Amino acid sequence: MNIYNISDFGAAGDGVSDDTPSLRRAVAECRKSGGGRIVVDGGKVYRCGAVELCDNAELYIARGTTLKASDNLEDYDLGSRSQLKLVNGPTWNNCDYSGRPTKFFLYAKDCNNISLRGEGVIDGNDSIFFGRTSKYHIEGKFYPSIPLIFFENCKDVNIANITIQKSGFWTVHLVGCDGVNIEGVSIFNNLRLACCDGIDPDHCKNVTIKNCHIEAADDCIVFKTTAGAKEYGACEHIKVEGCRLVSTSAAIKFGSESVSDFNDIEVSDCVIERSNRGISFQLRDGGSARNIRFKNISISTRRFSPVEWWGKAEPVVITSLRRNSSSACGVADGVEFRNIKMDCENGIFIYSEFPRGVRNVTFTDCSLSLADKTPWQKDTHDIRPCEGEGILKQPMNAVFAKNAENIVFCNFSRQAEKEMSEQMGEWLYSENSSVIFRKD
Repeated sequence: MNIYNISDFGAAGDGVSDDTPSLRRAVAECRKSGGGRIVVDGGKVYRCGAVELCDNAELYIARGTTLKASDNLEDYDLGSRSQLKLVNGPTWNNCDYSGRPTKFFLYAKDCNNISLRGEGVIDGNDSIFFGRTSKYHIEGKFYPSIPLIFFENCKDVNIANITIQKSGFWTVHLVGCDGVNIEGVSIFNNLRLACCDGIDPDHCKNVTIKNCHIEAADDCIVFKTTAGAKEYGACEHIKVEGCRLVSTSAAIKFGSESVSDFNDIEVSDCVIERSNRGISFQLRDGGSARNIRFKNISISTRRFSPVEWWGKAEPVVITSLRRNSSSACGVADGVEFRNIKMDCENGIFIYSEFPRGVRNVTFTDCSLSLADKTPWQKDTHDIRPCEGEGILKQPMNAVFAKNAENIVFCNFSRQAEKEMSEQMGEWLYSENSSVIFRKD
């Protein structure tokens, strides 16, 4: 394998100098020779802006070494100059995004066989993106902002063992990629900074995410089908296993960008802890979710704030409604939960705008324990994003179902601390729904 050490191309690694030209020259040589390993090492801090990777390239960051994003927004341009849009209001109210960023850090398009590896660190330098700050929330200065890793229409992608920290926006955004393996990756983002998701497979196929540790706001692992990449079709044939997840929104989420379908996705043997939501479906743009499976998962949730983060500490949320009056409405059909242990501050929430928008959902050998963990009121439900406020005033329930069909609980156990029992309405709220409980 050809080796291209960025120090040989003039990189200083002093944490101050702009090492972007050196890294770009190393990539250019790699491209010219048909591939190889681009090495970032020496236990130093290399400061860089946007870099475009190439076919058959492995970017290797050695132990003790950091590749850190630039302080200068102009350094994130590839080709023509672009401007970021300043945030014009809370993103928890207005967050429509086509999935097409205008600036980048690590970028690849139409590439085959690309890798990010090593035991070093990629640092997104998140503080340069901080906007309005409150006790529970930091708004990004721009929306949309700059993804840390953005790969589009790439095949055979491998990301392994590296640590990624302080991303200012979506950390790993994969668009229309086929054949992706992400293993042993650790992501540590600011739990107060909005919109710095962990891993976002967007219209991707044949993806494995394994043995990763992710702490992120909003969400940890998010399956998306954004409008700007609709030509790539469904997000499907994906496995997530052995991950530990902490989120101020949802640890596992489908949507809210959902113009195409989600098919054949399995999440297993994961631990979700200290999260604002566990597993969330937010179908808002016409795409549907089918043949989705969860098994052997531990979920612990607690509320993070009154309004800034979507969710009310639910372990499972399945919602289908229109983002706005011009949107279509998808369905969730065929979702299976097996051996899910839930220690939460709220119950299971299933809500559809139209009849049968959620159907054929099974919970087998699952348990729910409700405990009061924060001082926030427990008398609302959250259906954001949608038109209007999106907060429903109603007592909490262990199970809430509206416009849902064939929701089956088999060998389901539940318990609630005294304080929670006193705040609950009916333990089961069912409106225009068929909910079945049985024992085998």
